[in-house]
Amino acid sequence: MAETSVSRARHTQNVSKRSWHAGHQNLLLIASLPALMFLLLPLVALVLRIPPAQLLANVLQPDVAQAIWVSVVTTLITLGLTIIAGTPLAYLLARRRFRGRTMLDTLIDLPMVLPPSVAGIALLVAFGRRGLLGQYISAAGVDIAFSQAAVVLAQTFVAAPFYIKSAISGFAGVDGELEQAAALDGASAPQVFRHVTLPLAGTALFAGAVMTWARALGEFGATIIFAGNFPGRTQTMPLAIYIGFELELNVALTLSVLLLGVSFAVLFVVKGVLRERI
Repeated sequence: MAETSVSRARHTQNVSKRSWHAGHQNLLLIASLPALMFLLLPLVALVLRIPPAQLLANVLQPDVAQAIWVSVVTTLITLGLTIIAGTPLAYLLARRRFRGRTMLDTLIDLPMVLPPSVAGIALLVAFGRRGLLGQYISAAGVDIAFSQAAVVLAQTFVAAPFYIKSAISGFAGVDGELEQAAALDGASAPQVFRHVTLPLAGTALFAGAVMTWARALGEFGATIIFAGNFPGRTQTMPLAIYIGFELELNVALTLSVLLLGVSFAVLFVVKGVLRERI
């Protein structure tokens, strides 16, 4: 009899807890609606503004296709350069402690928080025709500013830190004992890095690479200052949106929807990859 009373009391208590949690969750949902609606409404309005048939027709327009092509080519080059140059730097910062490391790490973070216009001017005074390094490059007959190379440099400057920071986290999370075990089995340092370190840090490297590509794809401020806005040469999708907003709204809407879809897909993929890692 006593056990039955205890069971009933526990059941009543559990029901009360569930009711409290349900009510609390409903209140949180109601309180969250304003922020959620504010964030979603512009995105929904953008998608609904242009019909799918018109979206497809606009994509086939020469100026839109050119902007997409320039963006694809330059961002892929940017991604390749970032992986090649950023991986050794990330490994150094993840595995070595040295004087000035914190300063170096902070400098790598800086392009992510700099205003894009500042980044563009910094690149211009560094690599422009009269820039710190650009004057010597120009003397050799090569002009970087306002060329497709300038687009790549602008994208790399603002996007590379995303890969480097993610790679640092990935390399730092690799169990050193596994690397030591491989070395004791006779593997050389390059073999340990290739067959042990890279696979174990691969998830973080992939996530960083995807985020870097997405950031490069959306770069605008530094690019327009350092590379200009020349159709077919330096006009990327964000720059075409800027011009399209003034001259042809349908072009701006088309490219905006495309970039919105790509951004959502990138974030979805990265979150899924990181969730599997955890």
